[in-house]
Amino acid sequence: MARRHSPTNLFRAFFVLILPLALAACGINSVPTAEENAKAKWADVESNYQRRADLVPNLVATVKAAAASESQILTAVTNARAAATSINITTDDLSDPATFEKYQAAQNQLTQALGQLRTVVENYPDLKSQANFTTLMDQLEGTENQINVARMRYNEAVQAYNTTIRTFPDMIGAKLVHGAKPMVPFKAESGAATAPKVDFGAPAAPAAQPSANDNAPAAAPTPATGTN
Repeated sequence: MARRHSPTNLFRAFFVLILPLALAACGINSVPTAEENAKAKWADVESNYQRRADLVPNLVATVKAAAASESQILTAVTNARAAATSINITTDDLSDPATFEKYQAAQNQLTQALGQLRTVVENYPDLKSQANFTTLMDQLEGTENQINVARMRYNEAVQAYNTTIRTFPDMIGAKLVHGAKPMVPFKAESGAATAPKVDFGAPAAPAAQPSANDNAPAAAPTPATGTN
């Protein structure tokens, strides 16, 4: 005699099979996957910013040895590095626009200070010929390129995550289970499309001093001689 399955057992079996699919469709898996991907990309950004910060002290010391007179610019670079490394941002802060913007502003300040330092270096050919300085500048340039790439990849991951938590059906799991909040992407600095004007406060050329002849009385005009 064949065993008959009760409706209750059939419903339970159906529920067991459908539940994982339903949960997956509601963002139970996709939301944390997108979140962890964005956090991983953020770790790459932080790593490259830290690499740049590590290069700055040696770079400043090398320039100072050959261009000690540029103390104002060297101090600005040192202070900008200190400000950039003093702001600690966690993955939880990636959803806090205010904290994220402070972090980005500090990093942008260091970028500007290093740009001014490059301009100063152009006035010191001997410095540019030093192997140690050339190596440091090459490493800095490579690191800044990596920063740009890491920021771009982070923004792409943030876009994917923010889209996931805001679209149906993933938004159901994002709200009910994860309590997900949008992450903040990097934004272009205000005025980034305009080349900055660099003013190192060079003193104006001294006015020409009057010569001794300037105080002498004017010579009397020579009388004109007429013809008779």
